[in-house]
Amino acid sequence: MPTVETRRTGAEPTETETSETIRYTADVVTTTPDGHVLLIERDWPPHQGAWALPGGHVDVGETSRAAAVRELLEETGVRVDPDHLRQIGVWDQPDRDPRGRYVTVAYAVVVPANTRIVAGTDARTARWWPMDTVPPLAFDHASILNAATASPSPVDH
Repeated sequence: MPTVETRRTGAEPTETETSETIRYTADVVTTTPDGHVLLIERDWPPHQGAWALPGGHVDVGETSRAAAVRELLEETGVRVDPDHLRQIGVWDQPDRDPRGRYVTVAYAVVVPANTRIVAGTDARTARWWPMDTVPPLAFDHASILNAATASPSPVDH
């Protein structure tokens, strides 16, 4: 919920600003050359039990690229070189997450077919899905996946 702040500068009239808490996240579309995408089954609300892209909060002092690499490793056991991530866009719709305002930077990376995965933090399980049989995805992750597979150029959302 937005908060209203009132500022007074000297003898000037009062200025009112509306602000809200915005959380910063990173998500990763991990694919293989043979047409599979890596998804996690969420182990926590919201969307507990739903399939989603690996991702999560950007920590203090961390870039979104570093957070994407860390979250991918923590949730799936897949280690990637940060330089291999391709930024595909920013998703910032105010209602994209039921917990409040979340802005995510999404990345794409291609890894070898048969890359070993192990579900970790926040993931009940991790699984490779053929691109033509992807289940319904949590949040706006279907939009992120579509952008990653449709266009090699960055897109703002």
